[in-house]
Amino acid sequence: MKAYRLAWVFVLFCLLMFVAGCTAVPTPTMPAEDVNVLTDQETEAGWAGVDPSGQSLTFWHQHRGDRAEALDALVAEFNATNEYGITMEALHQGDYGQIFSKMLTLLGTPDVPSLVIAYQYQAASYQLADGLVDLNSLVNDPVWGLSAEEQADFFPGFYASDVFPTFDGARLGFPPNRSIEVMYYNIDWLAELGYESPPTTPEEFLEMACRAVDEPFSGAVGDESSLGLQWGHSPASLAALTFSFGGDIFDYETGQFTYDDPAAASALEFIRSVYDAGCAGDVIERGGHYAAFGRGKLLFFFSTTSGMPFAASNVDGGAGFNWGIAAPPRRIDEPVTNLYGASISIPRSTPEQELATWIFVKYFTSPEAQAQWARASNYFPVRQSVAAGLDDYFKENPNFETAFSLLPYGKAEPSVPGFEFVRDMVKEAMVTIVDGADAAATLAELNADANAFLTEQLEEQ
Repeated sequence: MKAYRLAWVFVLFCLLMFVAGCTAVPTPTMPAEDVNVLTDQETEAGWAGVDPSGQSLTFWHQHRGDRAEALDALVAEFNATNEYGITMEALHQGDYGQIFSKMLTLLGTPDVPSLVIAYQYQAASYQLADGLVDLNSLVNDPVWGLSAEEQADFFPGFYASDVFPTFDGARLGFPPNRSIEVMYYNIDWLAELGYESPPTTPEEFLEMACRAVDEPFSGAVGDESSLGLQWGHSPASLAALTFSFGGDIFDYETGQFTYDDPAAASALEFIRSVYDAGCAGDVIERGGHYAAFGRGKLLFFFSTTSGMPFAASNVDGGAGFNWGIAAPPRRIDEPVTNLYGASISIPRSTPEQELATWIFVKYFTSPEAQAQWARASNYFPVRQSVAAGLDDYFKENPNFETAFSLLPYGKAEPSVPGFEFVRDMVKEAMVTIVDGADAAATLAELNADANAFLTEQLEEQ
């Protein structure tokens, strides 16, 4: 794990060679609940005199397949209808991690994209090098910004998630969509096993998962053995289970990771118990859990709600059963899960390009575009007026409605610099624990390393 810290120090050195003048960053605090208000000085500066006309822009994203096609359609509409002659080109640049790696090498150069997809912790890392535009001045600009009514239309939690107390209230991104971590399950298989609803406790989950191994689904296709759970060792899944077991992975008052929370150890001991009973296995290849689920060979898996179209496609092309989603099994009374979603950030370039990019961001998050994007992508819309108009879509897609109903129970992972690398440490620890290592001791070591890592990068500034 020390290697990760050394790697990050090297990354920061490279970033600082590109961009000078970074200032010290204070210890992170609880995410802001209120929208940042500009100072008089910022408001007066404004964007007066900046002409966005004729700018050619690029948008780096991770979308593939139908989502990429839907995004291309929205971009084409923007290019054809915006009055400033702005042209945007949407470019697939790999997954989130690949985009993050590319961005680290380009910050502070003319080769950065105009717009980039970024999780909040990735945006925080970029801002260590002062690499992003603080969108507060654009959001609140009297000419180019959003009215108070428009700002109020965004779900407050989504809207506040890109405001960083760590960086003096800077808004380093803007939310185009959100998702949550959920448990996928085969409704028909559970019915064959005699269950009317999905598990809500770890004990119920273990019982059902192991019965699935002994009593395969009657409609399954293929020759492989049945499993109760395929586990991907995802840090997002660990966060969701830790929340569901009554704990947290970060203390916002102290600004420290809390992976040594007993709830995290209990969650991973629960997952290991499913393995030890012979009822769980690893996700071997990308999308393998969706494929096995679709063939009726897998009863449960944990993943993002944005994966619902992939689940539907695999089921429709496979065993053709009824399936559903639910909150993870829990040790507390109310359901709770991990709420997350990448935002879109504007790297620093020229005022003209930055303003032109903001005009696209306004379009992409407008009610009209959001309605199209939510239906095409199965992401949650970020505007309340759009959600209110999805009744027909809810009727056609009951799982989407179920997922939407879980939003009030969502908690978020920390938006701190370097969390991208901490997540690699987390996954390594998760694998070690499932393989038999002591959960509490392993997580205590992970937590110490994660906090030392966070301290180092903050001190480097």
